[in-house]
Amino acid sequence: MIFVATSDGWLDLGDRRVRCALGPTGVVPAADKREGDGASPAGVWTLRRVLYRPDRGPQPSTALPAAALTPEDGWCDAPADPAYNQPVRLPYPASAERLWRDDGLYDLIVILGHNDQPPVPGMGSAIFLHVARPDYAPTEGCVAVAREDLLALLAQARPGDALEIVG
Repeated sequence: MIFVATSDGWLDLGDRRVRCALGPTGVVPAADKREGDGASPAGVWTLRRVLYRPDRGPQPSTALPAAALTPEDGWCDAPADPAYNQPVRLPYPASAERLWRDDGLYDLIVILGHNDQPPVPGMGSAIFLHVARPDYAPTEGCVAVAREDLLALLAQARPGDALEIVG
């Protein structure tokens, strides 16, 4: 199944459409995506795996591979580092985003297959599907939906499924 997120702020869950948030600078072709540009990359991105905060809820019901986060989990966003666009343990010597956040946005994360085989330095990192802010404020380039909508997507998702981001 391919779940489709559109630049006008909607995500197709198959049986219904739900609100979503994207990057503040809109959707750009994946070839034009750059680290820190605030854009969501257009394309079809495989749902790789799920990460979740075990202190904020049980493992979600899904056929996708899933793992519990720890406070030491991070994601390298330093283009010159060998671990660029890969998970790392914090503290990490290069720039890395903390995945164990206080604001709840990363309580559920779906790792998307954007720029990961192999990662190309500077072409964008940490493009996730995650929990949206209550007001659906823009992300840094990810796709974000309400927690209950993300749980519904995960319940439907199967290995090989993808998220398509369209402009």
